[in-house]
Amino acid sequence: MSNGPSPRRLGAALLGLLQGHVALLAHELEDQRNQALRALLLGGLCLAFALLLLIGLSALLLIVYWDSHRLAVATGLCLFYGIGLLGCGAWLLTSLRNAEAPFSASLEELQRDREQLLP
Repeated sequence: MSNGPSPRRLGAALLGLLQGHVALLAHELEDQRNQALRALLLGGLCLAFALLLLIGLSALLLIVYWDSHRLAVATGLCLFYGIGLLGCGAWLLTSLRNAEAPFSASLEELQRDREQLLP
C-alpha cells in the first residue's frame, strides 16, 4: 500500500471542491437575479411616479404663469429638465464604472483554492 492519496480520494476531494464552487456560484446568481429584479421594479415605479409629478408640476406652473411669463416658464422648465438629465446621466456612468465585478466571491474562492493546491 502506498502512503500517498489514492486517485479515488483525490477525485472525491476535487468533486467536493467543485460542488462547493458550484453551490456558491448558484447562490450568487440567485442573489444577483433577485437584486436586479427588485431594482428594476422599484426603479420603474419611481420613474413612473416622478414623471407624473413632473408633468403635473409643469402644467401647474404653465397654468399659473400663462398670461404673464409663459415662454420664460417653459424655457426654465426645459433648462431644469436638461440639467437634471445631464446630472443623472453622469451619475449613472460613474456608478457603472465603479461597480463591483460580478461573482467576485466565487473568483476569490477559486484563487484561494488554486494557491492552496499548487506548490
